[in-house]
Amino acid sequence: MRGMPWYWRLSAFYLFYFALLGVLVPYWSLYLREDGFSAAEIGLLMAVPQITKMGAPNLWGWLADTTGQRLRIIRTGNLLAAVIFTGVFFADGFWWMLLVLAGFSFFWNAVLAQFEVLTLSALGHRSDRYSQIRVWGSVGFVLAVLVLGRVLDSAPVSVVPWVLLALLWAIWLCTLTLPEQQQVHRRPARGGLLALLRRREVLVFFVCAFLMQMSHGPYYTFYTIYLVDMGISRGVAGQLWAFGVIAEVAVFLLMHRLLERHSLALIIQASLLLAAVRWLIIATQADSMSMLVLAQVLHAASFGSFHAAAIAWLHRTFREGHAGQGQALYSSLGFGAGWAVGATLSGLFWDQLGGTSFLLAAGVALFAAVLAVLFLRTPAVD
Repeated sequence: MRGMPWYWRLSAFYLFYFALLGVLVPYWSLYLREDGFSAAEIGLLMAVPQITKMGAPNLWGWLADTTGQRLRIIRTGNLLAAVIFTGVFFADGFWWMLLVLAGFSFFWNAVLAQFEVLTLSALGHRSDRYSQIRVWGSVGFVLAVLVLGRVLDSAPVSVVPWVLLALLWAIWLCTLTLPEQQQVHRRPARGGLLALLRRREVLVFFVCAFLMQMSHGPYYTFYTIYLVDMGISRGVAGQLWAFGVIAEVAVFLLMHRLLERHSLALIIQASLLLAAVRWLIIATQADSMSMLVLAQVLHAASFGSFHAAAIAWLHRTFREGHAGQGQALYSSLGFGAGWAVGATLSGLFWDQLGGTSFLLAAGVALFAAVLAVLFLRTPAVD
């Protein structure tokens, strides 16, 4: 696309990366249940990639900012993730599966946060157009959940790990198409990372990111099982997942206009509030297909607008030599710790609470919205 360097190469990475998530998040729990794992074990296994994300991105972010070898780290992390994931086909029992997923995700989690930095660097002064590249990730997710959902209506769930493995290799091939000059060497930053993290608005931002992802715990771990147990087919469940991401796509396409008209703080606050509404609908109106569709439309807020605004917030706040570490902290505290805590708690209590878990998720998102309204501020533009 004119004015955006390496648009299609960057976009292809997001396409395949989030297509993998479009298989992993909705259907991996079905595969694990078919393989004989209990609800508590499924919750823990679904949390493993997020648990490793609590530390791994920070290590890779520090290495990338220190060495300047960001693209090499991205390639190596993805290659090792693909190799280790093959162990899924030989894992026998809970602990072996946990070990394989921990190894795979430790290296896979090296990839996305650093690729975000690379993308923003490539865009330069047009960083507000980030969402027009990131939207291809949403397209990949939609295609994955729709196609695989239809396939799984007639095919065995055992195809899921094979699809995941193929996508891991496709992501790695995408990283090979990027030129070496995309690597960025940052000047030493003025002031330390700890000084940034002591600022109240920075602390509040990361707490909100943690709580937002924690509130997604029941959704990412048990939403498909929840629907299937209510008599909804796997294909229709996949369509609901896809519908949510289509709404996300619409937000990404319009995000640069929203950023021109509204502050980052306001977008984040509204996203958190609408996330609470979404979980409330799923908890109380799941017998109505129209209400489930409405809840999926709100994915545009609970993920789409929140994530795009968060990336912009980080880009303004973590400058120079802290860019990689800022993205890594967002990844580890939000998508790592928050998701892991939400998934683990969901697994531990799903048999007792079931759909009521979404009511608790609504409370978590609402609490985050209150914190954001009271304390979050929009960073100044240099």
